Amino acid sequence: MAKVLVTGGAGFIGSHIATALVERGDSVRVLDNLSMGYRSNLNHIASDIEFVEGDVADESVTKSALKDIELVFHQAALASVPMSLEQPLATNHACVTGTLNVLQQSVKAGVRRVVYAASSSAYGDRPFVAKRESDLPQVLSPYAAAKLAGELYCQAFFHSFGLETVGLRYFNVFGPRQDPASPYSAVIPLFVTAILSGTPPTIYGDGHQSRDFIFVGNVVQANLLASEAPQAAGQVMNMAEGRQTSLLKLLEILAKLLGQSIQPTFAPARAGDVRESMADITMARQILGFEPQIGLEEGLQRTIDYYRSLTLSKMARKV
Repeated sequence: MAKVLVTGGAGFIGSHIATALVERGDSVRVLDNLSMGYRSNLNHIASDIEFVEGDVADESVTKSALKDIELVFHQAALASVPMSLEQPLATNHACVTGTLNVLQQSVKAGVRRVVYAASSSAYGDRPFVAKRESDLPQVLSPYAAAKLAGELYCQAFFHSFGLETVGLRYFNVFGPRQDPASPYSAVIPLFVTAILSGTPPTIYGDGHQSRDFIFVGNVVQANLLASEAPQAAGQVMNMAEGRQTSLLKLLEILAKLLGQSIQPTFAPARAGDVRESMADITMARQILGFEPQIGLEEGLQRTIDYYRSLTLSKMARKV
């Protein structure tokens, strides 16, 4: 049984990782300042974890949270390109200062390995080709710069201090517990909740822009593999399905799954958004033995079922 810390563990991805760790019998501590996460995301495992409310950039809080910890899943971040354009200093504080503090305190605490939530935003918007880890960065937003800086600090601590670090460059992760209520929300929860409420979903741009969507369950699987694979130490690798899907195609799939016609509204493209995105996941396959187990359509159906259940529960409370 490992003693594990999940930073940002009350958030979307972090709460799924925490759940998987509890299910495999680990001793789990969660550190989250609840700026983007929710305690309710952990209700189902509340009695099985230790929850610490605090900021990863706070040295004393992080030092205390890392006591007796051997493995860290560092998910804490202000994970939004649009938010980073409005609040670049806050993004830097959470993603750069926070990551540096986690790494420094991990060295002092004798942590064995840190698995870091890196970002595909590091690749920017280059002519379309499957993005490989060897590609030079091309950051287009403060968020991309901050996540890349965290990635570089991970590699620096691996080489300078011998702290095992693994970076997973998340592409477009989706699934249950992803917050649709924020103005910075990702496209799939916005699309699904809009359609379920009878509102036309909004596409920023012409809809032909592509993303590499990956279901959160696959990302959890990859994190667990990354925490153990010997050859992963010091590496950074893509985390995606390796499949390109345009936003118009995404709506087409959602229409089929929901059994209804969907007519979106269109708005101007947003600053900082990339045009095309798809990952080469060869490295994750070779080093981690990773293979996505849940495809796009199955993941979307699970996501639809989740948001539909939330809608029904809200309706039931009003009766």
